[in-house]
Amino acid sequence: MRIEFWHAMGGVEGKVADYARDFNRSQGQYEVVPSTQGNYRELLPKLQAAIRAGNPPALAQLELTQVPALAAAGSLSDLSRLEDGLPAELTRDFYAPAWKSGEVGGKRYALPWNLSVPVMLYNAGALGRAGASAPATWSALETTSARLATNGRRPLVAAADAWTFEANVLSRGGSLVEGSAPALNSPEAVEALTQLARMARAGQAQPRSLNEATRAAFDFARGQNLFVLASVANWNDARKLPFFQLGMAPFPCEKAGACTVPLGGGALAVPRGVSAAQQAGAVAFWQYLMEPARQADWIKATAYAPPRRAVAPLLADWYAKNPQMRAAHAQMERAVPRPALPEYAAWTALVEDAVGQALSGKATARAALDEAQRRAK
Repeated sequence: MRIEFWHAMGGVEGKVADYARDFNRSQGQYEVVPSTQGNYRELLPKLQAAIRAGNPPALAQLELTQVPALAAAGSLSDLSRLEDGLPAELTRDFYAPAWKSGEVGGKRYALPWNLSVPVMLYNAGALGRAGASAPATWSALETTSARLATNGRRPLVAAADAWTFEANVLSRGGSLVEGSAPALNSPEAVEALTQLARMARAGQAQPRSLNEATRAAFDFARGQNLFVLASVANWNDARKLPFFQLGMAPFPCEKAGACTVPLGGGALAVPRGVSAAQQAGAVAFWQYLMEPARQADWIKATAYAPPRRAVAPLLADWYAKNPQMRAAHAQMERAVPRPALPEYAAWTALVEDAVGQALSGKATARAALDEAQRRAK
């Protein structure tokens, strides 16, 4: 039985193809056929169109915040029955937030795959020459950036990115939601954006939109910027940048004891209209991907965080060679799922607009977030 699999892993599509090939050879019931469909934002409308036309793939990768809206719209198959048939030793082995992701309204609509945690990438050579170390808090990041903002250098890349801003808010003990309602202008959110805007005005931070990734990477490589808040999975690409020594540290924690990070990445879902037999095949392939040895291979190739605890022993030698990666992945112990609200993906777009407005000086942090909150309601 053919299992068409749409994914957004263009950078490692060969690795995904290898897994599908090996799975197909391991059994004779299913044939997984992977197909790259651009990035998350490009894949989503293609998937929605295929669902409406009645010819969706049997399996699709979704960014975590896309799952609740599709589930609420009735566009995804409920996998709860198949979840109940999974081995207990498998489901118990997942980090709690990893397994919780994909649940909406108490039902299972997606299964975790490529999970990430936010980190701070930095120019280790420039910091070493300045006698500075990677800041562990937002306060220290501002102080260090002020000291290193010389000769036109703007140390921090301040991107209008909802996920790292959400992480900034969580690091202060706050949230962008309250129950099922938006809290985009929570005190911690205003505090976080006020600091970023202050740093931008002082020449300590360089505002960037998500469309300026190439320019941001170039400026980071040449030392114009020294700190970038990103996904741990950006490590591999960042290591390829020329002329500098890359460092990586856990995401800055502003409020000790209340420091959580939002889980990022993607999960695998089965669209509406897929037959029961294809659903079973899709879940069988997912189980194959989750086997510890295969997960260890995947993590070494992509730098994504391990969703299962059983993978860690298989990464011991790799972690010994990459201690910064061990520290980054350890954040899975304090990760939390993204809000499982259908509206949350739309709210993140409002957050990114507010961050851009404040960093460009077009509005104060409070005014920008108050407007985002008004529009969210």
